[in-house]
Parts: sequence; C-alpha cells; structure tokens
Amino acid sequence: MDSERLAKQMDFIVRIDELKKIVRQTALTDGSRQETVAEHSWHIAVMVLLLAEYSNDPNIDLLKVIKMLLIHDIVEIYAGDTFLYDVESRKEQNQNEEKAAKRIFGILPEDQASELQSIWDEFEERKTPESRFAKALDALQPVILGYENRGWSWKKHSIKKQQVIDHKKPVRARSVILWQYLQKLVDNAVNEVYLKE
Repeated sequence: MDSERLAKQMDFIVRIDELKKIVRQTALTDGSRQETVAEHSWHIAVMVLLLAEYSNDPNIDLLKVIKMLLIHDIVEIYAGDTFLYDVESRKEQNQNEEKAAKRIFGILPEDQASELQSIWDEFEERKTPESRFAKALDALQPVILGYENRGWSWKKHSIKKQQVIDHKKPVRARSVILWQYLQKLVDNAVNEVYLKE
C-alpha cells in the first residue's frame, strides 16, 4: 500500500466536504432554505440517469457526464459560488475558478489530479457532446427548483423572464424536449407571478 497516495486521496475527500457548507442562491423546492453546492451536484448527477434519453446526441458517454457534474463545482470550495445573474462578480469568475481548480485537484496524487483537472476543463470548454449536455442539465436544475419554490431566488433578486431564457440557452442547444419543458416552466412561472415578465 502506498501510504502517501492514500493520505492525499483522504485529504481530498475531507476537503471536498466543504461543499456541504457552500450555499447557492437557489432554494429547495419547498423554499425552506437555500441548497448547498453538494446538494446541487448530487441532484444534477441523478438527473443524468433519468434524462439522458432526451439528449440530442444519443451516443453520449453517461459516466463522463456524471463525473463532470459531480466535480464541476468542487472549485467553489476556494472560488465561492457566483450567482448566475450577478454580472459584476462573473467577470472574474473564470480566472478565480481556474486557480481554484489547480489548487483543489493538486491535493490528489498526480494521475488523479490530472484526470479530474481534464474532466473539469472539458466541462468548462463545452466542446464535447458530454460537456454540453452536462451544462444543459446544470442550467435546467435551478429553473425546476425556481418554479417549484415559487420563484424564491427570482423574486429575491428581481429576475425577469428574459434573463432566465438568455442564461438557459445551453438547454436549447442540447435537448429540444428539455428546452420545451424549460420554456413551459418559465411561462407558467410568469403566469403564477413567480417570475417577472
């Protein structure tokens, strides 16, 4: 047994527990509290299992998509969560997250650090069918929660329908069916006054 390798892996496992404390702007479906980054990552990983059949590309590697979604927000341990609609904070987000990725993945043994960094980079670049579908589900999940919690964060931040539509374009590009579902949710949210026109 390589005790140094195991120590690095355990250090990483302990460190990523911090994701359970990082709070996102999206509330749970009942609106009782905001979700954590760890809850978000788990939720969209499960969504892959259930919604893969709606991908425009039937040949995507589901395991790769799940890996991306489980690690895509690990960088928020060091970079923090940036609210999607916060234009000012998003200007430095990419640079902060790239530094955070090197730092957090650098805890691992070199081969695993390289693998996770590569998967994270692929998600960020959005050039492969897997990364694009992963991004689509990452974009869809907050809309589902937003509708179910009666516009909790939309109301809190005065978000309008067009802002939601503009930021959810990855869904349209990766799944016609899920895009239609998202549009229906957004229209219903406006009708229910969960979201401003």
